[in-house]
Amino acid sequence: LWYRSSLTIIVIMGNCTSSSNESNQRTEHAVRHERQWSDRVPNQKNRRALQSMARVGSRVFRQSSMELDINAAGIPHENGGQPKQGTLKEHKASTYEHVHQIVEEGIDNCHETKYADGENSSRNISGKVGLSNLGNTCFMNSSLQCLSNTIPLTDYFLGYDFRGEINYDNFLGTKGQMVSSYAELTKHLWLGSDSSYQPTGFKSNLGEFAPQFQGYEQHDSQELLALLLDGIHEDLNRVESRPYIEDNDCDGSNDEGDAITAWSHYLQRNRSIIVDLFQGQLRNTMTCRNRQPDGTFGCGHVNVKFDPFMYLSLPISDKCNTLDDCLDLFCEEELLAGDEQWYCPKCKAHVDATKKIDLFMLPPILIIHLKRFSFSTWGQKSKIDRSIRYPLSDWNLSKKKQSQSGCNPLYDLYAVSHHKGNVSSGHYTAHAKNRFDGEWYNFNDSQVHRIDPAREQLGSGSSAYCLFYNRVERVPQANGRHVEKKTIIRRQSISRPELWPHLQRAKAAEWKSVLSNDFVWDDDKKGRNSI
Repeated sequence: LWYRSSLTIIVIMGNCTSSSNESNQRTEHAVRHERQWSDRVPNQKNRRALQSMARVGSRVFRQSSMELDINAAGIPHENGGQPKQGTLKEHKASTYEHVHQIVEEGIDNCHETKYADGENSSRNISGKVGLSNLGNTCFMNSSLQCLSNTIPLTDYFLGYDFRGEINYDNFLGTKGQMVSSYAELTKHLWLGSDSSYQPTGFKSNLGEFAPQFQGYEQHDSQELLALLLDGIHEDLNRVESRPYIEDNDCDGSNDEGDAITAWSHYLQRNRSIIVDLFQGQLRNTMTCRNRQPDGTFGCGHVNVKFDPFMYLSLPISDKCNTLDDCLDLFCEEELLAGDEQWYCPKCKAHVDATKKIDLFMLPPILIIHLKRFSFSTWGQKSKIDRSIRYPLSDWNLSKKKQSQSGCNPLYDLYAVSHHKGNVSSGHYTAHAKNRFDGEWYNFNDSQVHRIDPAREQLGSGSSAYCLFYNRVERVPQANGRHVEKKTIIRRQSISRPELWPHLQRAKAAEWKSVLSNDFVWDDDKKGRNSI
């Protein structure tokens, strides 16, 4: 298999056919470098066995930009005026768009290979497979169905050579066991032929990695989600050697530059598909409020830090009616006093201080956790059943995001994890939007059925627990008349700051000045640690 940005690729269970005759001009080296397989294609007798589609890596081959511009302009060439078929050059993919294209076509072709009559095509099956309840595992099933409908993550495990990114030396990971188990589950949900799947193997591997999930007691779906994403990240962290980096003390005078520096430091220790998809940046501002001799409060010292986040846990109060209300409460300034006093480096003492958290940079996939469960002073657990309204599409966070750079933060809902009941007796389900037919489905363990969002009152209610949003970028089509809403995932790399969420390619040059002279801009000099 190979990917060409200028060609239409067709994947049919181990065969890749190009619509252009240029495929015959491929060099042996190029095919060997790009061809990736997870499993061999079964023989005809075993065709109904679960199969993997062909996989691609982070390298793509395409014509040079100059040749593509010449062809687009219609400039005659020496070979009889025909478009130039120039030399294919190897490039490092800046996004996962080539993976998405291959998975979109590969899912259909996978099912067409299995079912010649076409009755059970992928658009009737894929992503609509239930998960059997193994005994109080509805919490796990709910989170897994939401993650399964996170299209870029599913594309990665179906069509990308993720095994080539497993970090076997990371003591914080599972030597690839967790990601391999999750990839197998993803394959059954999207390439399988059964209406439900029993995730016994995944549950067993999860218990080995996280002993608290052994057995069959009810757990929290958000707790499972956080641990799973962290485990996948550690298994796939592209950084082999993590340097020690001290946080910079910032004073709020250069937030844009300080945030970029903090992100660059973070990428030196953490780079994975989880970082690419889910991680954004918070601005944490601490201000001294120590009482001064003249009766005023505060010595004037301000400390600002930029912290990465993988999801937002938002509080709920009696005044919260909408998701924006919860977000405002999350960003509300609070006073730290008494046992919560802050150590002020200028006063050299623990003092009263104000703390304020702001959204600074938002990720392509935004997960919102509503904090419905709370504990009293005596440790008694209770649930907040307040109904919260949340947007289904075009959730505009531009007024909440403090950074002036980066993509426009416009989000569409694609999945919800629900909890119904109380703390002692409850049940988890999920709603998710299918990638092919655009319809919403209810996932209740092994049962899956289509729903009417209006009749189900999707967009409000007291059961919504975790909300999953896609950031949508409006991309003009080739004809210039239509605009497509698209989620673009940029692969984070130390050597390519133009792909960092703070700026993108157009402003790359102006950010080079804020980076340390220790940076190496050539991927080949740093090997895996630079990608």
